[in-house]
Amino acid sequence: MKFLAVYHTDKGIKKDTNQDSLCLKVVNTKIGSIAMAVVCDGMGGFQRGELASATVVRAFSNWFDTELNGMIDDISYEKVRDRWDSIVRKQNEKIVEYGKKNNITLGTTITAMLIVDDKFMIVLNVGDTRAYEIKDEVRKMTEDQSIVQLEVNKGIITEEEAETDPRNNILLQSVGVTEKLEPVFTCEKVKANCMYMLCSDGFRHKIKKDEMKLYFDPSNNSDTTKMKKNAIKVVELNKIRRETDNITVVLVRTLMREA
Repeated sequence: MKFLAVYHTDKGIKKDTNQDSLCLKVVNTKIGSIAMAVVCDGMGGFQRGELASATVVRAFSNWFDTELNGMIDDISYEKVRDRWDSIVRKQNEKIVEYGKKNNITLGTTITAMLIVDDKFMIVLNVGDTRAYEIKDEVRKMTEDQSIVQLEVNKGIITEEEAETDPRNNILLQSVGVTEKLEPVFTCEKVKANCMYMLCSDGFRHKIKKDEMKLYFDPSNNSDTTKMKKNAIKVVELNKIRRETDNITVVLVRTLMREA
């Protein structure tokens, strides 16, 4: 498997700083290519949200740089899940303690994805940053941990109503806000010629699924230049539509290697 990977992030039209943080890494190993993408959204109403998001992203970046190679020979979904679970819980404790010490509240969401060649994919989620699979259709791979999503699950409101619900920013959990944290993990099959997208909530408030398909269909994104161009287009479209949050998108396109 071969990966094409790009990102684009913007502070948006209203905020003075960008509290989103991201990490995007691709490496060739003896078992094939491995890609990792992470998007963290520092909590908008909280102090020092940018510190929380950057801290968590840095921890995952360090894991990729210093620990991944040692796991290659017997890497598995379970082993990555257990290590990532430990990392995100440790970061939660660290940020909670920092907040108590400095008498402030800060936190971040996280969506992280590791694609191990054509073998397996792991997705971690806390909060309402999202992962999508874009191929024949657009499929949301993560479930928001929010009040409105809880009501969707109970049948109180529809998915369409949830997208415009004013309570969208009320989360059930995020990293660094409370001592108890339950990250959600899923294991996925890796699809060839597919676009995987991670984004902060500011990226998808004003964008419909059919527009995601239009701009990020893998058949229209055959190289990183086109992918980057389309990422910028959609971020700018969000700004034209008066999105007020920070806006971040990370794209990983899978390709089968030539024989």
